[in-house]
Amino acid sequence: MLTLDKFEEATEIVSKVTNRTELVYSDYFSMTTGNKVYLKPENMQVTGAYKIRGAYYKISTLSKEEREKGLITASAGNHAQGVAFAAKAYGAKAVIVMPTTTPLIKVNRTKSYGATVLLHGNVYDEACNYALYLAKEKGYTFIHPFDDETVATGQGTIAMEIFKDLPTVDIILVPVGGGGLATGVSTLAKQLNPHVKVIGVEPAGAACLKESLKQGKVVTLPGVDTIADGTAVKTPGSNIFPYLQKNLDDIITVDDKELIVNFLDMIENHKMVVENSGLLTVAALKHLDCENKKVVCILSGGNMDIITVASVVQNGLFQRDRIFTFSVMLPDKPGELANVADVIGKLQGNIIKLEHNQFVSLNRNSAVELTITLEAFGHEHKEGILKGLVAAGYNPRLVSPKSVY
Repeated sequence: MLTLDKFEEATEIVSKVTNRTELVYSDYFSMTTGNKVYLKPENMQVTGAYKIRGAYYKISTLSKEEREKGLITASAGNHAQGVAFAAKAYGAKAVIVMPTTTPLIKVNRTKSYGATVLLHGNVYDEACNYALYLAKEKGYTFIHPFDDETVATGQGTIAMEIFKDLPTVDIILVPVGGGGLATGVSTLAKQLNPHVKVIGVEPAGAACLKESLKQGKVVTLPGVDTIADGTAVKTPGSNIFPYLQKNLDDIITVDDKELIVNFLDMIENHKMVVENSGLLTVAALKHLDCENKKVVCILSGGNMDIITVASVVQNGLFQRDRIFTFSVMLPDKPGELANVADVIGKLQGNIIKLEHNQFVSLNRNSAVELTITLEAFGHEHKEGILKGLVAAGYNPRLVSPKSVY
């Protein structure tokens, strides 16, 4: 059972190996949402995510014989690193099964702790089934990433720290994949203050808990589709589901597009890299129907590979109209390109990519197509540039954004 005594025990044990991620007050998110917003930066945690809490506490409770059998788990990356770290600390062998889609940084960091990594399946659920098969076949001790009361107790130590930093917290937003973090946080939070609201946040493309709560039973989604790889889970935990039914006040779902723009917000305003799953709670702020409440967003992790970071940043710039692409038709004669560039320069647009297509028309003397990608300050600046081009006699046509890096 997830009792207060167990949460206190877990807090003492995990504090030996974890960072004390103190709450960070966010002026930016407070101003834009009308609430008093605090960030719980578990992206700054040892191994880069909160998962070390549950993994370390769980392994600390195992017998010597259970550890000597070797440990195995399945994970999209963060739990993998937590188990690998804890196994190394206890001198145990660790085998980690990860989906083939796992970001390279998570694979390499898991290996760096001495674990054996096996890539299997496209999503967590497929990796988990293979890990369970290996546990039975080889006799390994299986450490479930979320559907385990002891693991959930370890994750719940986050709530203990939140209440120490902010005893009067009104709302805690917690990311949801399989539900282990939400179970631990919501259960302890309700024990410490029955009036606090704990709201789970899922990606819209992997909302397995929302559907399960709606139907009153654990439901398996036919598939998942989200950039939030750490929460791309088709089935919530059956053992912890009753706790979620009892202690979660609500579920919010957010679209991937919301995560992308919040990634930019986090970098620009807090100088922090937070992975897509960790941004779920920040994206959920605009879905809250309240004001002047003390809201804590748990940033669950920050493990992102550089390619993913580049992709998210670029897409975020497109969404914010900080980068946009348009085409214009020009007479094929000297000086026309310079004229367009002059108009853009006077409007403070910055050309970062240009394509000159002379073969768009059979009559090259009639017209050529010029496709330009610009940097702008935002939506109003973009519209001003387009209007300026029209006033100069051009007819700009917006086109789908393309890679600029």
